[in-house]
Amino acid sequence: MAETAPEQPATSPLKEAVRTARIEAAERTGVVVDLRDAELARLELLNDALDPLFKEIPSNAELFVRGVSRGDTPRLWIDDISHVEMGRDKRIYRFLQDTRYGRAVLAESYEPPAIVDAVTKYVARRLVERERALADDATYNPVVQQRAAELERRSRRWATVRAFILGVVLGIIGLFALALLSGR
Repeated sequence: MAETAPEQPATSPLKEAVRTARIEAAERTGVVVDLRDAELARLELLNDALDPLFKEIPSNAELFVRGVSRGDTPRLWIDDISHVEMGRDKRIYRFLQDTRYGRAVLAESYEPPAIVDAVTKYVARRLVERERALADDATYNPVVQQRAAELERRSRRWATVRAFILGVVLGIIGLFALALLSGR
């Protein structure tokens, strides 16, 4: 009796294709993770290049929330409405701003210094807008505050004078009434 080897089940073409697809997906996932890490590294370098700019911003100007988000699309946030992300080729920096009409591209460059310059100009414009808004706001304008305090003092003085005059008039009327009642 000759020993026969148990028959190996032949792999089906579908199983082989699924196996190959899984291997390809694993390789692509590795490439995607590497690309995302490269994007994050480039954004971190840009973030470090922006450090001197953000050190100059006054501490009372709470407009900016700089930081790198690590989502599906890594972004370097400048403030609530603007950020830097990498372009489709993962080498170009895109400085974007969200507007009510959609996203606007403020700058695009392969070089970080060009983006740092664009962010510097953007930050300067935002600080000027803030100064103008505060100048128009009466609660922050010292001249308007001084005038409001002066008007408040004047109105208090007149209220005091009016109360005194009313008291004198009521006192005189009371004395006449008492004289009329006591005379009878």
